[in-house]
Formats: sequence, C-alpha cells, structure tokens
Amino acid sequence: MADLQDELHTTTEVGALVGLPDPFGETVGTAEPYTPVSDPDTEPLERAHAILAAHPVADGYSGLPWALRHLSWFDLELGESSVDTDVPRLREGHVGALFWSLHLPESIGGDRAVGATLEQLDLVKTVVGAHPEGLRLAHTAGETADVRHCGRVAVLLGPAGAAALGDSLGILRSLHALGLRVLTLSGASWASEAGLTRFGEEVLREMNRLGVLADLSGASADTVRRALAVSKAPVLCSRSAARALRPHPANLPDDLLAELGAARGLCMVPLTAEQTGPNVRDVADHLDHVRAVAGPECVGLSGTYDAGTAHPQDLADASCYPHLVAELLRRDWTESDIALLTWGNVQRVLRSADFTARAARERREPSTAKISELDG
Repeated sequence: MADLQDELHTTTEVGALVGLPDPFGETVGTAEPYTPVSDPDTEPLERAHAILAAHPVADGYSGLPWALRHLSWFDLELGESSVDTDVPRLREGHVGALFWSLHLPESIGGDRAVGATLEQLDLVKTVVGAHPEGLRLAHTAGETADVRHCGRVAVLLGPAGAAALGDSLGILRSLHALGLRVLTLSGASWASEAGLTRFGEEVLREMNRLGVLADLSGASADTVRRALAVSKAPVLCSRSAARALRPHPANLPDDLLAELGAARGLCMVPLTAEQTGPNVRDVADHLDHVRAVAGPECVGLSGTYDAGTAHPQDLADASCYPHLVAELLRRDWTESDIALLTWGNVQRVLRSADFTARAARERREPSTAKISELDG
C-alpha cells in the first residue's frame, strides 16, 4: 500500500503513535501495553464475556437493511424474532459497532441501483432514528467509540455496491455526504476481472480523499493487487475467509492474504457455513489461518447476519460472539490478539482512513474526471 501517511510519519503507523499530535492538531492514539481484563483461571465462556465487555465486536457486515424492507412492523429495541439482529441480541453478543450493508440484489443495476441505494440509506437513518436507546449513527473511529461509551451500538453505513455510483464521482461525494463509509470495488466496468481501469483508479483516489474505505471482497485478484498499490488508506475485505481451507470464490488465497497483511489491510472473516464451515471450530480455523498468514493486526469479524446465508452451529445470530471467542481462548489466543480481532483492528482502519483523507484534502481538489474521458 502506498500510504500517504508515510510521507508525514516515516516510522509510525496511524493508531500506533505514542501520544503524538497529528498535523491537524489532534492526538492520534497511543501504544500503551495491553492490560488483561479476564481471569485466566475461569472457564473460557466466562472469560469471553469479560473480554468482550471491554473490547466489543465491530461487526463488518450486516444485511439488516434489506431484510427490514420486507417487514411491515418491527421493534429492534424490544426484540425482533423475524431477523437475526436486534438490540437485545447485539448487547448479549457484546457488539459495539455494526456496518450495515447497502448491497442490492443483482437484478437491480444501472440507474435503478443509484436510487435503490439512496432508499437504503434513507431506511437506515429512519430505523436508527426510531431506536435511539439502542442504536446511533457513527462515521469515524472517534464517533464509534463515543457511541459505545454511551451504551449504544454504533451503526456505520456500508458497504454499498459499485453500481451505486452510476460511474459518477459526484454521486460518490453525495453518498459520502449522506454517510457512506465503505464501497465494494466489484461488479462495475471499471473494477472487473482485468483489474482497475484508469477511471477505477481515480474512483479509489477520490475515496481516499473522502475517507470512504475500499471493500475488496469478491473482487478479482488483479483488482485486489491494483487497489493495494494505488490506495493510500488501508483496504478491507468485508466478507472473506481463507481459500486454503474452503474454496469459496470470495475467500482469499494465501498470497493475497499475505499482500493484504503487508499493506495493513483487514480481512473480515464471515460467520457463514458456506464460506467458513458448519460449526464454530471451522470459523476458528479460518481465523487461525488468516492470523498466521496476514498477521494479528489484519483479521476481523463479519457476522453476515440477515444476509440470506446459513450460519455455523453455535453462531446462529448476533448474540453468539462469546461462543466464538471462547473457542479462540481454548486455542490459546491471547487477550490482546482477541482485542485486536474484535475492536482494535477496525478502529485502526477507520482512524487511518480519516487521517489519510484529511491529509489528501490538503493536497487534492475534488476530482472532475469522467469515465468517458479516462476509459473511453
């Protein structure tokens, strides 16, 4: 990753600065030693609850917005049995932040995709506004932490599909102004099996300038590699496990996992039977593998609840994260690595994207490029 931050701090990474102010006058995190929060002599599930109470889950993918479209009435604060996710289960699972997907069915494309994405954004804001005791919108790492400290679950908007842009950087900026924070780089003419086109690279640069994270799950290997080379902010894969363990097309081979880790990106392992396997041990196997290949600072979690997929045994809904963490403790994961997995790595990526965006806006005006000019 060609990280713009390296031009400003050549020996440190955002999120690991020891109390130093950034160029915009803010303190950019600390690198204090990890303080254990659980008793190693207690049983794993009890320890899991203690760790998650201090380091909750930042869940990388929820299909809840589209699922709610089909319900005539719901109450997420009281509890809603028609979906996998509601506030009581989020609290039981110690979920502190949740990325709400704006992905659309494949049948919706072209101009319809732009309008449908705007409708999804409107729905999310309406739902969050109707559940103020449980949910609050957040856009940055700082806002996410603030929401958590207020006892609510932070809702971040995205990922949206590339079709939502309608090949327009102006629409990208409008979506960002409405709260979009993650965009999936696949399914567009400028992000195909052949990789990013010149316009695709310009889309990624404008995303960097705005602070919109690039999601590379489902993208071709050429697109992944080109995005890693072009992006000045970390990228993430919102729903990717290890292809070495399960040959799903959205899972990443070891060479790409290693490149993602070297670029300080984030692989968010989905809790789906199709991609990771039928039980909690299979999910843990994928987390072990991704951590070993990409590093402990480059692995995260995506519940992928309410996305129309089956889930492994013991991980049926958003309340079940303690069971997964207990399994990791049985495998001798350290508390500090679990804290990175559940919360710290997502916070690092969000902070880094925000820092990179502020630096980029000092140097770069909004792009006026058009696809017809660059790819015509």
